[in-house]
Amino acid sequence: MEFLAALGSIMFINLILSGDNAVVIALASRNLPHEQRRKAVFWGSLGAVVLRIGLTVVAAFLLTVPYLQFAGGLALLYIAVKLIADDKGEVKCHEASCLSEAIKVILIADVIMSLDNVLAIAGVADGSWLLLSIGLAMSIPLVVFGSQLILTLMDRFPVIIYIGAAILGWTAAKMVVGDEAVGPLLAAYALVIEVALAAGVVGAGYWLKSRRGAETAEQPE
Repeated sequence: MEFLAALGSIMFINLILSGDNAVVIALASRNLPHEQRRKAVFWGSLGAVVLRIGLTVVAAFLLTVPYLQFAGGLALLYIAVKLIADDKGEVKCHEASCLSEAIKVILIADVIMSLDNVLAIAGVADGSWLLLSIGLAMSIPLVVFGSQLILTLMDRFPVIIYIGAAILGWTAAKMVVGDEAVGPLLAAYALVIEVALAAGVVGAGYWLKSRRGAETAEQPE
């Protein structure tokens, strides 16, 4: 019963924490031709889970490294803005380069976002690698199906792209505020920082996207 209870807790945590992973996978895959999306989602999701398992091994150490979460939060902000700004419609390029670029973005973002997530999972597993591996492996369908659902919704409702970027901005802000070294200095302004960075990602991404659109329109055919 204790094993099943712990496994259920890990699944619940994964269900909550997989949301931002599903968002970044969907955002990174949305410009691919439809026949390549499934490959990017599958390999990106699989890599995300494998990376999370690996990061769990060193989670306690990573979370105590000064400025690591702060730097990771800034990197995630850059990724979120870039994912909005690089909205080019359906991209036509060589399959390998398209897939490799999308999967690279997915894996980098997942490494960053997992820094503060894996500690909770490791705590519930309480040293049981069997429990940890089973629980995290079962998160694969959650990430895959979540990404597919978000991709479908993005095709129908493009505004979801901005909502997804705002979620990533919020996640980045929580990492910045949660840093061992910087966090205590920012704790009093945590909510303001989280809202400001979430809104800032959307604003900056929209501005860059609009500027690139204007530059493209001005170029002679």
